[in-house]
Amino acid sequence: MSAQLFSSQERVSDDRLKVSFRFILGLYAIIPICLIVEWFDILLWQGSLREMLPSRPEHFLLFQLLFGTPHIIASALILTTNREYFGYYRHRIMMMTLVLAVFFGIGGLFIPYLVFYIMVAAWTVYHVLKQQHGIARGVCKLPTWSYRLLLGLSVAAGLLIYLGVFLKNSLEPEQADWLSHIAGTLTLALLLATIWCQRYVATGLGKLFLWANTMLVVSTYYLFVQQYYFLAILVPRLVHDATAYSFYVTHDYNRHGRQARNFIYRWAQACNIPVLLVLPLLSFGAALFLHQYGDAAVEFLTEFLFGVEIRKVVSLGVIGYLALLHYYTESFTWKNDSPYRKFIAFSK
Repeated sequence: MSAQLFSSQERVSDDRLKVSFRFILGLYAIIPICLIVEWFDILLWQGSLREMLPSRPEHFLLFQLLFGTPHIIASALILTTNREYFGYYRHRIMMMTLVLAVFFGIGGLFIPYLVFYIMVAAWTVYHVLKQQHGIARGVCKLPTWSYRLLLGLSVAAGLLIYLGVFLKNSLEPEQADWLSHIAGTLTLALLLATIWCQRYVATGLGKLFLWANTMLVVSTYYLFVQQYYFLAILVPRLVHDATAYSFYVTHDYNRHGRQARNFIYRWAQACNIPVLLVLPLLSFGAALFLHQYGDAAVEFLTEFLFGVEIRKVVSLGVIGYLALLHYYTESFTWKNDSPYRKFIAFSK
């Protein structure tokens, strides 16, 4: 999700489940945890953990099942299984689907793959960090210029770190050094900008959020240069996905808790599955099925029906489309004027 302009004063005095700002802030505890693990590995284990950890997390099914795909599927389920939501946003969804089809269909004929990769990477990093900065902005009450400054520096540094991790095997040593140096410069600029901008934050909770988002990038850069690539990706990914689920589950509990309002929750109610577990179970189960069996099923069907084996239709086509649509729709579905917001409340 991509939260924007959430207000810490926006609370509802009823018995609805509320998104806790302190809970979200607590998710940033993954930063010191990963740093402690890295220090233990250096001091006690002589780097053996670093050798064991994957350097490209997307190659490992467990990582994809826990981070990334499930929350994208959860977002899609909320949007498509609630009839009024899909009806409200259907024109935007159809238009974006057409744009993606044309862009990747026609653009793929003459735009180099590396350019596509960098564009998608930039959108991914922007989406991940915009969510956390958007939530923090409601607590910090930052002026617009300082919010944009911190977000811009975070995204620029984050993108270079992302490329340094996922393109490291295809970069020349000199190119990798340049990426690292520029990312380090941007990270330092982010630290200095945070020191300057904290004067505009009046509350202790707001300052904690401000520094938590900065340390998200700083710790990621540190783990990147120490070559703990898995941990460098894990830190922002876990914070982002867990934050998103806190909104999704809260929304569904408030919308369906008293009376099931779509077929999924009517089935869950009949099976006595608690409302809080429905979306996580369904989204993780769907992610497992798609990653484990999706490509193989499509390859079998296309070869059986047409005599042609089409590879990676699900892992690249379906999941890729859902991810890009997720980045797009989450930029507006949680804004103040969205029908989603009728089922979201906040607490400290």
